[in-house]
Amino acid sequence: MSANSLTISQIELYKLFIPLKEPFVISLGPIFNAENLVVVIRTNEGLSGFGECSPFMSINGESVDTCFVVGQYFAKLLKGKNALDIEGCIFEMDNLIYGNSSIKSAFDIALYDLASQNAGLPLYKFIGGKNDKKIITDYTVSIGDASKMADDALKIKNEGYPAIKIKVGKHGPTDVKRIAAIREKVGNEIPLRIDANQGWSFDEAVETLQALAPFGIQHCEEPIRRWQFMELPKLRKLSPIPIMSDESCGDEHDAERLIKMQACDYLNL
Repeated sequence: MSANSLTISQIELYKLFIPLKEPFVISLGPIFNAENLVVVIRTNEGLSGFGECSPFMSINGESVDTCFVVGQYFAKLLKGKNALDIEGCIFEMDNLIYGNSSIKSAFDIALYDLASQNAGLPLYKFIGGKNDKKIITDYTVSIGDASKMADDALKIKNEGYPAIKIKVGKHGPTDVKRIAAIREKVGNEIPLRIDANQGWSFDEAVETLQALAPFGIQHCEEPIRRWQFMELPKLRKLSPIPIMSDESCGDEHDAERLIKMQACDYLNL
């Protein structure tokens, strides 16, 4: 199928709550469930697009419940619209309500799913990408006792994951001991990545990142509070470990600002 328009006939919203086997702990607190929201956009032409978001109250100010409510506003707003006019649909959503980037992203994904299906192309080709890059994924160790974190990291390595991500941000000197214990357990070959989730002060971040230099850390996500993003360029110069922005990059405007400031080495979307 390749039409100039796809008329949105129906939009469905589904909440997902998946209990975790044990709490997953980050510097912002424990997580007990994986909570996502799925958006299904159906069209008169028979195509359906699927999108999903993972809201996080302490990070982007949204929950599954707020996404469900705002998503209903979007469902009414977009019914009858041309799903292939993605920019127009996004403009309508932005014009209706500020922020709420998580639920907007789910609609955005569903719209691109429809557009790529309509064009008869996989999404990566539709948006101009190439299938020539190898993405190295990871599995994450939550914050806890250093010995348990080391045991968890070894289990991840033995299960065949090519990289390990480690949550830190709970007292810099203790974080260094955690990483040291993990490195001792898993060896020096497997890549380690860390995520402080805004847990350190600026000075603590500098001291901790410098202390972690010998452990071969690939990058550190969001070392300081998101609202301290003006300090990231200075921190980046003082850190021997590349800096990745996450919570401080909530939309395309944040990304543009961070890039212009040379505030980070990577963006996590």
